[in-house]
Amino acid sequence: MEYTLPEQFEEFADARKAGFLRVKGLKEQGHKVAGIFCTFTPTEILDAAGFVSVSLCGMSDETIPAAESHLPKNMCPLIKSSYGFALTDKCPYTYFSDLIVGETTCDGKKKMYEMLNDIKPTYILHLPQGYDSDPVTVWTAELRRFIQYLEEHFDVTITDDMLREAARKRNEQRRTHLKLMELQKQTPPPLGGMQMYATMEGVGFVFTHEERIAKLNALRESVEANADTSAFAGAKRIMVTGCPIGGVLGKTVKAIEQSGGVVVCFENCSGIKAAYQMVDTEAEDIVKAIAERYLQIGCSVMTPNKERMKMIPKFVEEFKVDGIVEVDLQACTPYCVETFKVKQLADQLNIPYLAVETDYSQSDSGQLATRMEAFLEML
Repeated sequence: MEYTLPEQFEEFADARKAGFLRVKGLKEQGHKVAGIFCTFTPTEILDAAGFVSVSLCGMSDETIPAAESHLPKNMCPLIKSSYGFALTDKCPYTYFSDLIVGETTCDGKKKMYEMLNDIKPTYILHLPQGYDSDPVTVWTAELRRFIQYLEEHFDVTITDDMLREAARKRNEQRRTHLKLMELQKQTPPPLGGMQMYATMEGVGFVFTHEERIAKLNALRESVEANADTSAFAGAKRIMVTGCPIGGVLGKTVKAIEQSGGVVVCFENCSGIKAAYQMVDTEAEDIVKAIAERYLQIGCSVMTPNKERMKMIPKFVEEFKVDGIVEVDLQACTPYCVETFKVKQLADQLNIPYLAVETDYSQSDSGQLATRMEAFLEML
């Protein structure tokens, strides 16, 4: 059966290109732009400082050859792609950025940020990577250092009231995003994973709070009113977990859905994991509340990664998952090592589990399609 998409999906498919023009317009109006890479970046602070946050994560192998003139070949493709776009000046977002904000999540990124600083001013947030010491105190102090840096270098004042208002708006965006993603709890789900991911990716290139909320609400209402859920009747319900997958969607998620599955939940940093936690805007110490919110993100750089191991069973139950597919990027040591723990967890849940490791090239597309097809047949 042919599946008809709501009209808004076409707009989100072109959102990245439209985002370039939006950022250009914002710069011409005098706005400051911050390029970011990670869901650990406290966007509430950037919002309160008057910055527009744009993602600089590379999702194509186009610039990897240029990046490999500076970086090792056996490195994470997301890092190589991101650095390559900055190096070749092919990313308008990097070009328009007044500041790049990095974070000490993985060793590869940390060293890339040193090199990016030669291209654009780059500020590094030092993320605590364990729960056993006192990460909230450490991270709160780090966020205060970031606030002081922005105030001193960009002649802005960031008050607690401004941070609370920014946190309220970000919470509202996250709740709206969750409402859309939670449509996939329906049986059958109203959307395919490719459609949902394109929406989640595209909304990142809408830069005003009001417009982002309006577009997400309009899309959700359109899906609720018009979606033909029979398109996914009988499809096996898959959770995708692991690394950011924007650069490998076609040979992973698309392969799953061409083999009789449907991705109902993205438990990764570009999916539900990034929208699930809220800031306590009524907390006495708003900076500490922001710090606590971000430390709940279940990323594999944390040791031990308790939050991820709590979220996976929760989402398996809520989204009625039939199988888990972990997609890890080549040389992403934290996630690749953690596959063993996730496999153990899946076994405890009695949920079939498949882990694949890939890069941005198309050389393994056929092999991945075969593995996805075999996994779906087993289900």
